[in-house]
Parts: sequence; C-alpha cells; structure tokens
Amino acid sequence: MSGFNGATLLQEYDDSPYNYIPSRSVAIIFVVLFGISTVAHTGQAIYSRMWWLFPTICICGIVEVAGWSGRLWSSFNATNSEAFMLQICATILAPTPLLAANFVILGRVIRRLGTSYSRLPPRWYTIIFCTCDVISLIIQGTGGGLAASADVDPTPGGNVMLGGIVFQLVTISVYSILAIEFFVRYVYDRPVASNRNGSSETITSLKSPMTPKLKTMSIALAFSTVCLFIRAIYRTIELSDGWSGRIISTEVYFNVLDGAMIVLAIYTMNFVHPGIFLRHEDDQTGNEKQDIA
Repeated sequence: MSGFNGATLLQEYDDSPYNYIPSRSVAIIFVVLFGISTVAHTGQAIYSRMWWLFPTICICGIVEVAGWSGRLWSSFNATNSEAFMLQICATILAPTPLLAANFVILGRVIRRLGTSYSRLPPRWYTIIFCTCDVISLIIQGTGGGLAASADVDPTPGGNVMLGGIVFQLVTISVYSILAIEFFVRYVYDRPVASNRNGSSETITSLKSPMTPKLKTMSIALAFSTVCLFIRAIYRTIELSDGWSGRIISTEVYFNVLDGAMIVLAIYTMNFVHPGIFLRHEDDQTGNEKQDIA
C-alpha cells in the first residue's frame, strides 16, 4: 500500500503544472494572513470613511485569498488545472488594486507637503497611474483568460500576462521616479515652478512642515512600493522563463518574492493606515471621494 501511495505521489509530482506539489501549510498561512488583513482593512475603511479603500486594498486582499485558496486546493490535487489557473490568475492580478491605493496616497501626501514640488498636480497621479493600472489589469486578465482556456499550450496567454506585468513594472518605475523627485525637491526646497498648481488645488502649493504622521506615511508608502516593485520584477522573470522554467518550478521563490512581498505591503497599510496618518483636521468626506473619482 505504501508503495502504491508513493508511486501515486510521484506521478502527481510529475504531472503537476507547478512542477512541484504546493505546500499545504504555507498556503494555509497565507490564506489566514491575507484574510486577517482584509477583514482589518474593511473595518478600518468603514471607521475612517475612506471608501476608496474598498476597490483598492480590500479587493487586493480578497483576490489574494482566492489565489492562495487555489494553491491550497492544489496541495490536495496538484494536477487539477482549474486550481492552478485560479491561483496563477488571482496572484498575478491581486496586487494591481493595492498599487492603485499607493498612487492615491502619494497624491494626498503631495497635497499636504506642497504641490509646487511636484512634477504633476496631485490629482493627476490618481488619474494617470490608476488608468495605467486598469490597462495593466485588463492585459493581465486577458492573458489569464487565454491561458485558462488553452487546452494544450498556455504559452500565448502567458505571454499576454507577461506584457501586462511589464507594463505594470514600467508604471511603477515612472511613478517611483516622480515620487523620488518630489521628495528631493521638497527636502532641498526646490519647487518645480513658482506658484505651480496653486490655482487648481484646494491646499496651498507653499511648503508645509513634514509632521511625524506624514513622515511615517511617506516611509510606509516607500516601503510598500519597494515590495510591489520586487514582486513585479520576480513575476516578470518568472513568466519570461516559461511555464516549465526553473523560476516558476521553485516554490520558495514564489512564497518569498510574491506572497511575502504582498503580505508586507498590505500589512504596512494596516499598521500605517491612511485613515490615521493622512487624516487632516479640516478633511471633509467629500475630499475622500474626490481622490478616487
């Protein structure tokens, strides 16, 4: 009987689209971690009345739970193609709305510190980069659909997903460059132009002090962005390496460079929540809706 079970496991290992059998304990840990964070974010969003957190961070958590549930399913049946496609599509798509939250937060930080140091008006960070995020999401979703519907070769769908990830990586890079430029200009008091954006923004373009809360929020935003950037680089290399490549076939890479990076990014926003660290004494609920409109 033990020989039969061993042969069955060996056959399942050989036929697995992962090229390994996903760890059940690791999958459970990530399902629980993402579940706790999502519930916490939901409560925090309601308490702070920051409704834009629902289609961003909360959606990320829900989709991550679905993705890691797919890996948990695969730990019981590694050859199940539906479980495999669920996890790969969900874990590729999930960080996109979390990234959108970072774009919104940066715009709010710029409003607080001084719009004259920004290359773009704060609202444009939300408009431009969230639009790019949606485009990336559509490309990745299309690729996931093609890969899931392919009876034999998922490579074409994988290539489309790769294109979406690369587009997202470029978006993060441009966003990061603009963010770094803003903070450098702010620190050295070098505005982009005198009184720039002053007529169109609700908060003065003059330099405002970096409060402890704003400093903490800015550091958290930078850390979250770095985590998302590392994850995007990993997924780009993974998909470039192919469905049977060494990268996608090594579970520890996925657990650390995808799962752990998103856990760090999403929990960062739990502990350094914009509802606390970006809340301004004069904020009105109407301003919350303005950022995500």
